[in-house]
Amino acid sequence: MKRLLIMFAAGVPLVAACLPTAASATVAGFATAPFTCSSVSVNAPAGTAVESVTTVSKEAGTLSIPPVPPFTEVTEIPNVPAHCEVTVTITHPGVGDHAKVQVWLPETGWSSRFQALGGSAFAAGDYGAGLAGAIKSGYAAATTDAGVGTYLDTAWGLNSAGEVNRELLKNFADRSQHEMALIGKQVVNEVYGRPVSYSYWNGCSTGGRQGYMEAQRHPGDFDGILATAPAINWDEFEVATLWPQVVMNQENTFPAPCEFKAFTQAAVKACDPLDGVKDGVIGDPATCTFDPRRLIGTKLECDGAQETITAADAAVVAKIWDGPRTPSGRKLWSGVPIGADFDLAGTQPGADGNRVGAPFPVPAAWVATWLKRQPAYDLSTITYAEFAKLFAQSQAEYDTVIGTDDPDLSAFHRAGGKLLTWHGQADQLIPAQGTVDYRERVEQLMGGSGRVDDFYRLFLAPGVAHCAGPTSTGPVPTDALGALTAWVEQGKTPQTLSAAMTDSSGRTVTRELCRYPLVSRYSGHGDPADAGSHSCARH
Repeated sequence: MKRLLIMFAAGVPLVAACLPTAASATVAGFATAPFTCSSVSVNAPAGTAVESVTTVSKEAGTLSIPPVPPFTEVTEIPNVPAHCEVTVTITHPGVGDHAKVQVWLPETGWSSRFQALGGSAFAAGDYGAGLAGAIKSGYAAATTDAGVGTYLDTAWGLNSAGEVNRELLKNFADRSQHEMALIGKQVVNEVYGRPVSYSYWNGCSTGGRQGYMEAQRHPGDFDGILATAPAINWDEFEVATLWPQVVMNQENTFPAPCEFKAFTQAAVKACDPLDGVKDGVIGDPATCTFDPRRLIGTKLECDGAQETITAADAAVVAKIWDGPRTPSGRKLWSGVPIGADFDLAGTQPGADGNRVGAPFPVPAAWVATWLKRQPAYDLSTITYAEFAKLFAQSQAEYDTVIGTDDPDLSAFHRAGGKLLTWHGQADQLIPAQGTVDYRERVEQLMGGSGRVDDFYRLFLAPGVAHCAGPTSTGPVPTDALGALTAWVEQGKTPQTLSAAMTDSSGRTVTRELCRYPLVSRYSGHGDPADAGSHSCARH
């Protein structure tokens, strides 16, 4: 659980980190009408009713964000400008839901831009960090809770009869984000006395999936969508990410954390040079063919105990890297990328002192609640055969609801929208290959990479973990939203994405991430830590 908290906590400042700096966000044209933070009237979007509208004026200063489970610490955000917070609660008559839309509007310095913030895990929206970061950069910002739960609260998934609450799932999957966009723009128009000039979506993981859903189903909502590490293919990858637990349970082999770490380190050492430079990063995990059997017999000290890597340990790692398959061997989905952490293969001491599986909460909740309809279901009993059935069940029941994998982006293209995605290639929770496969299907449907590049660009970040989490070993994009705004507003198509990191020695490492399908290659001369020593080339 400690590691879980670290990973989620890393996602909180990420939203603010992805925002452009104040300098890059400022554009000419401030509000001409008097700013008022008083009563605001909202016309209910079709199919909804407005239950309440509240406004609160906030002074400039440090913003304290209360902890939201599973977090336990207050988040302090300094230098938040004076702003108005408008909360609109809506319902869908006959459903009994209560979805809240929050809109924050800076009192001065509004850039005429609107930014909507996505969620994480089972939370549909932001709890304040992203909103604060957005208004600090001159945006009016909005988010929604979709009337569901927090990060890991899935009590809303089933109704009192034990059936899937499909209306709330619809909110979480799609409906509430669109309604938030409509309401948010209304509020901005009323408070500032004029409409937004440009509207943007910004989200990672669940928030990335929501951005793709907007492009697919509501193409006119946003001029630009920044969708990072998107949780598209939800019905498939959420089941697929339970695979490491199924493998360990079925093989009755539970490698210790230090053993998993040893496999990762060995793979990185073997495959690091493949991109032309030794920098501790696997440039393309798909090209790494490291055989985990090479570590059989290796002795390790794990938390004071001596461990020896066995053939069974190596077999488990091979299956996890390979990814889910049916009992007959048919490939179902991508595995954990080679070089990424084994968070999905979490273990813990059992009652008898031996190690047992500790499933990651998000896929565990999806399978137990939405597939088994039994939140307390013992996932350790799932066999390979049952896993394949659950995978097929999830596809059949939920692809059209939350799959978010429709490759037809023609309406978004016609609307003039721009979609920018970056995805870490060491993403331990959502394999980047799913995003790559989606992009390729869009190309197949819409006339090839040249035409798709006009409005949709994908950048892969070697060595970067989920949502730029703390275990990342590669440079992380420094201003992806700034690149998107320049594309939308100035027509500056992003050829690369600037990225940076500080390595273990305190040195700054920079890279220009290449647009897919190009990959970065070291030129053979110059400082390997300098982006200028690398160029983008065909795979």
